[in-house]
Amino acid sequence: MPALTTYSTRIIRDWVDYNGHLRDAFYLLIFSYATDALMDRLGLDSDNREASGHSLFTLELHLNYLHEVKLDSEVEVHTQIIGHDRKRLHLYHSLHQVGDPLELAGNEQMLLHVDLAGPRSAPFSEPVLQRLQTLAAEQADLPRPTYLGRVIGLPAEK
Repeated sequence: MPALTTYSTRIIRDWVDYNGHLRDAFYLLIFSYATDALMDRLGLDSDNREASGHSLFTLELHLNYLHEVKLDSEVEVHTQIIGHDRKRLHLYHSLHQVGDPLELAGNEQMLLHVDLAGPRSAPFSEPVLQRLQTLAAEQADLPRPTYLGRVIGLPAEK
């Protein structure tokens, strides 16, 4: 199975800067909507959140801007499950022009399943964990994303 397409949109005027490029913050907005769509697919939609009192919180993310995205571009997000345990989900989103494999931006995220009553970490429910395991198994043969696991820093001075 290829990476899952979780979100698509057209780049609107309010999202671009004075150079006609997508503003930094709106890359993350697009990736955030893709995370919401993945949550829906896993059974962590708004009805489930209300009934269970559980949700996902973002612990950390990295965002790589790779190519320009311009006004009126039609883009889509591909989502790959990198790993998971009973409480955490490691995923990677990549932004593409619709139908084009060239990665325009990459977004790595670590998410935590949370009982909102605490708030405190909580194991995924069995149905959610099963959906997550199935999706991860379907994507097991996908290559490791190029921009996964990057760190930011200046080289040490000599």
